[in-house]
Amino acid sequence: GEYKVKRSLAFLFRAVTREAVKVSVSQPVQCLHSGCQLLAADKALLLKLRKSTGYTFIKCKEALERFENDMAQAESWLHEQAQKEGWSKASKLQGRKAKEGLIGLFVGKQAAAMVEVNCETDFVARNEKFQQLVKDATLATLAHHQDKNQNPTGYVKSVLSGDELNKLSVGEGSSLADHLALTIGRLGENMSLKRAVTVRVPAEWHIGSYVHGNISGQTEVTLGRYGALVVFQGGKDEERDTLGRKLSQHVVGEAPLSLGNEDDLPCGESETRLLPQTFLGDPTRTVAQFLKGQQARVLDFVRFQCGETLGEQ
Repeated sequence: GEYKVKRSLAFLFRAVTREAVKVSVSQPVQCLHSGCQLLAADKALLLKLRKSTGYTFIKCKEALERFENDMAQAESWLHEQAQKEGWSKASKLQGRKAKEGLIGLFVGKQAAAMVEVNCETDFVARNEKFQQLVKDATLATLAHHQDKNQNPTGYVKSVLSGDELNKLSVGEGSSLADHLALTIGRLGENMSLKRAVTVRVPAEWHIGSYVHGNISGQTEVTLGRYGALVVFQGGKDEERDTLGRKLSQHVVGEAPLSLGNEDDLPCGESETRLLPQTFLGDPTRTVAQFLKGQQARVLDFVRFQCGETLGEQ
């Protein structure tokens, strides 16, 4: 009888132990499983946030934890933090020389804008975040010019200083200065919005343009180290684009300082007036002679060279 009791107790013990083991094994597995789902969801959010903002994984993780995976709040907090960091970085780097950079140029219908934005090194000038800043500055300048001169009569040309550029708005409620600080924060170099020019011409006038050292693949806003805009009248319809480009290439290459007159006599290599200069596209003629053959007339031009001191213009 005693032996039977022992066996049934042993059986009971094994059965109870088995259940206990089952319970203890299945519980953590369940926790781990829901944890895995949670981790996977977090990871997807993390990747999405990183892709949409470009901030580091650590920053994105901190933002999601702070706002319990609320994407919208996490994103706006990240932007605020980056803006603060950008402004503090910008003020620290303020004294450093920024002579590299890019010219941005955009020609629209009867209007054009050209902007110079500087950074410290050629390496940063090739970075797409810096290039985006130059594009945004160029389009903001043109938009500002068009708002200001909605019903222009005749030729309107305006020159903007760095301080004026800083105040221009891009997007909702942020200024170009904010955008500049953000880019400084991200790339760690001093940068500055140096200057801009916009032109608007009446219907029968034309704008030629050329950017030297153009970064391939840029279509809407052209970027490079040198840029020129030439305002002209006349020329043959089908050749007008080529004429505008040739004249602008000449302005970039020969760096005239003033327009001069059609009947000015050339004074050799040191000639700084555009019309009596030897034409870059055809050294047997002066610019004035070339224009006469094209039945065209240059009315104005602007040349920007990246990093030049403004007294040189």
